[in-house]
Amino acid sequence: MHITVFSSSSDAVDPVFFDVAAELGRTIADRGDTLVYGGTKVGLMGAVARAAFDNGGKVIGVIPRYIAERGIDFSDCDLHVTRDLRDRKAKMEELGEAFVVLPGGFGTLEELLEIMTLKQLQQHQKAIVILNARGFYDPLFALFEHVFQQRFAKETSRALYHFANTVQETFCYLDGYIPTVVPSKWFSPAQK
Repeated sequence: MHITVFSSSSDAVDPVFFDVAAELGRTIADRGDTLVYGGTKVGLMGAVARAAFDNGGKVIGVIPRYIAERGIDFSDCDLHVTRDLRDRKAKMEELGEAFVVLPGGFGTLEELLEIMTLKQLQQHQKAIVILNARGFYDPLFALFEHVFQQRFAKETSRALYHFANTVQETFCYLDGYIPTVVPSKWFSPAQK
């Protein structure tokens, strides 16, 4: 399976998150899966890629040209250089058969929400797992619950994503995932 991982490029975060990223990379390699990720050698991105590569895994990086020109690309992988961030996300979506979201900042959140929205709009049926390492995404979980409670999303939209607390839980979900179409008010048969 080609697993697209969204994650942080920051080297300043708590080391525990680097441990989780490395565990994810090792597990991807050990399973014979392929890592698709943001193409840099820094932050959690670099940790997941290095762990996958060092354990014999296949790694595909996707990086915008202007970031690659900074010299932070991971040269040991099959590297795709794109025009910009929009092209990068499109390529990562195209290459991935499932998505795992490690802790990250605004860019990671933007990638998560875009891939969830594309699933809601029935542009793909791929699994999306939010790896809630050390409770990092607890506030996001609470926000999603608030969105449901305030009726900005239907209960059926819970099928768009899955929260997992560990790498092991992540792969249990991915291995049992059955693609589903989430009903959408724009695409429901009743409106045709």
